Amino acid sequence: MSPSAVETIQQTVDEIKTKVLPIQEVKEVQREAPAAENLEVKPVVQDKPVEEEVKHVEPETAPVQAEVKAVEPETEVKPVEATNGANDSATKPQEDALPEVLVDHKEPLKLSGALDQFESFDVTPVIGREFTGVDLAKWLRAPNSDELLRDLAITISQRGVVFFRKQDNITDDLQKELVQRLGQLSGKPATSGLHIHPVSNASREDGGKDNEISVISSTQAKKLYLNKLLYTNNRRQSGKNQWHSDITFEPIPSDYALLRLTQLPKTGGDTLWASGYELYDRISPKLRGFLDTLTAYYAQPGFADAAKRNNFEIYAGERGAPENVGEVLEAIHPLIRTNPVTGWKSVFAVGHHVKSIHGLSEDESKYFLNWFVQLIVENHDLQVRLKWQDVNDLAIWDNRSVYHAATPDYVYEEGLGERSGSRAVSLGEKPYFDPQSTSRREALSKQ
Repeated sequence: MSPSAVETIQQTVDEIKTKVLPIQEVKEVQREAPAAENLEVKPVVQDKPVEEEVKHVEPETAPVQAEVKAVEPETEVKPVEATNGANDSATKPQEDALPEVLVDHKEPLKLSGALDQFESFDVTPVIGREFTGVDLAKWLRAPNSDELLRDLAITISQRGVVFFRKQDNITDDLQKELVQRLGQLSGKPATSGLHIHPVSNASREDGGKDNEISVISSTQAKKLYLNKLLYTNNRRQSGKNQWHSDITFEPIPSDYALLRLTQLPKTGGDTLWASGYELYDRISPKLRGFLDTLTAYYAQPGFADAAKRNNFEIYAGERGAPENVGEVLEAIHPLIRTNPVTGWKSVFAVGHHVKSIHGLSEDESKYFLNWFVQLIVENHDLQVRLKWQDVNDLAIWDNRSVYHAATPDYVYEEGLGERSGSRAVSLGEKPYFDPQSTSRREALSKQ
């Protein structure tokens, strides 16, 4: 056979290979691809020209290729390690994500009328009520005690603070029982008991013998706080930083608090309360709608400073609720809170336990927090003032919806004496905002 004939045959063989081999590869894909078992593959007819076979096979291979591609997104796993964390943002929440406002709803409680038989008067149109001629110790042991105390809790929540004079039959134990039952009968969680203050507890000198009773003592305060806040040799130009609600730095803060004074100065030492309901009502509706959506950071590092200066440790055990533990005193709560007893909105973020508002710049946050306090200072008609007249006068208030401030005027004059008393603080629910709730004035206008 001539060289030219051999060359011609070799070219023909190579041409056949180039056409047959793709067909074999397609057949292999058809056998191996999982999705190909559902395909209706046409057999290749061997006695037809190669070009015709390819034409018949090509339409059948297209679905196979499509099926293989369809599997890719499920089989293509991209672990974080493979991309050096490039997928973190897709699998983890953003670190700078804003805390969400806790939302809940409870039906407001209604008075039964059990207290109508007792004399009382509203101290101001907005806040405060005083009962006269009442012995609270008898209410605690009355046959209808639960009914009386439930209506008392509702009254306190509606009026903000309630006063009783000269309750000589109330002891520390009865004081604790009273404030705890107020919370229980108005629906607080079963896990919420009485608060143990991280500093003002039985471990302190002049702190008493009961961790659930905070001794409010001007003598003790001078020792603990080095005259930093309340007691100074120089008269202050502003007392606005006195305003606060109790223990808002706790994850589960207070519902009701009861203060009974057992030692009075010759004059001075009054206590003021201000209505968070009324503060909210005095903000324009458009701005209220924005504030409703915000949360704030609550903390009190000053107690840790006091502990360090005086060589003792903060009470880090359970402080009345399982959530209130540890040495770091901080929490996140709504800026605007709904009181579950009344269903009314109140500005909650007021006072020296509130540090910042989430989502705002530092300047914006400071502006609003200062402005809230300024509204209290400039509007004395949303305040009420109690002059303590006798030993065992007592006040009970709702920390969810009022703020208070002591008046340390008696320390500026010589010879007026000291001021001390017993405070019991009940713990309530985790603060929340109810979108269905209204302001106090809106609710009263519908009655």
